[in-house]
Amino acid sequence: EVAESDEKCQRQVNLMEDVGQKMTELMEKYHWEEKVRSVYKEVLKSPEIVAFIKEHHDELDADEIRRSMPKFIEYLSFKKDRDAGKKTFMPGYCPKLIMSSKHVQIVYLPTKENLKQKQQRKIKQRVRAISVPKSIKNASLQEYGTMTKGRAAALKQALLFVRSYVENPNEFHKGLYLEGKFGVGKTYLLGAIANDLAENGFSTTILHVPTFISDLKALLGDKTTGRTVADAVNEVKNAPVLMLDDIGADSLSNWSRDDILGVILQHRMQEELPTFFSSNLSMEELESSYLTFNNRMESDPLKAKRIMERIKFLATEIIVDGPNLRND
Repeated sequence: EVAESDEKCQRQVNLMEDVGQKMTELMEKYHWEEKVRSVYKEVLKSPEIVAFIKEHHDELDADEIRRSMPKFIEYLSFKKDRDAGKKTFMPGYCPKLIMSSKHVQIVYLPTKENLKQKQQRKIKQRVRAISVPKSIKNASLQEYGTMTKGRAAALKQALLFVRSYVENPNEFHKGLYLEGKFGVGKTYLLGAIANDLAENGFSTTILHVPTFISDLKALLGDKTTGRTVADAVNEVKNAPVLMLDDIGADSLSNWSRDDILGVILQHRMQEELPTFFSSNLSMEELESSYLTFNNRMESDPLKAKRIMERIKFLATEIIVDGPNLRND
C-alpha cells in the first residue's frame, strides 16, 4: 500500500511538471509573458489606478498590486466600454475600486441617470390610472395652458389644492368638480394634479367611471380571478386621493348608483378623503338626469339628492371652458 501511494504521488508530480513545461512552452511560443507585462504597464499608467494606489499605499505592496491586476483590468475595461456607449454587463452602473480586508475589490454603483430613472418610476407608481388616456401619465400643471378664464381659474384652484394638501395632508381638503365640454382639458388637469402630488410623495387613484362600472359588472359573473366587486370598491373608496373621471357619461342602474357610487362617496365623505370629479354635466344636470333616472328611466330624486349632497361636500364646482383640444 505504501509503495502504491508513493507511485501515485510520483505520477501527480510528473503530471504537474508536464503541465508546467507545456505552459512554459506556450508562454514562449506566443510571447504571453511579454504581453502580460505590456498590459500591466498600461494599467499602471492609468491616472485612476495611479491615484488609487497612492491613496492606499499603506495597504498595497508590490505583491498585492500584482494580485489585483485582474481587478484593475476589469475596472478599466468596464469604464472604457461604458464611456464608448457600448453595452456592459451591468447597464446603469459604474465601477468603483475599494479596499476590503486588505484586498482590492470592485463595487458597482448606480449612475445618476439610473437613480433619476428609478425615482421617476417610483413617482409614476404613486399614480394608479384605471382606463384613462395615456396622455395623463405625463400631464403637468406647468404645461396646462391658460388660454381662457375658465382654464386659468381651474389651474389656480388645482395649484391651491396641491399646496394646501402637501402642507397639511391630514386635514380635509375639498377636491374639484371640473365641468366642461368634450376635450377642454378636464382629464388632463386631473392627471396633472395627480402627478404633482406624486412628486411630493402622495398617491392618487384616477379612474374612468363608465369603464369602472362596466368592469365591476364583469366581475359579478367571473369566479376565476379570485377578485370580488367588494375588493374593487374597497380599494377605490379608501384611496388617499380619488379622481372620478367622466362621471355622468353612462347610464346607471340602481345597483351601480346606490351600491357602488353611493357607497364610495358615503365612505369618502365620512372619512373626509379628497375626491375629484370631471364631467360634461354641471352639478345640477348630474343630479336631475344622471343620478335621478336609472337605465330603465325609473325616477328616484330622493336618492339622487342624497348622492349629490355627498359630491357637493367633497368637491367645489369649477367650469372649464375653451376649444376642443383632443385633435390639437
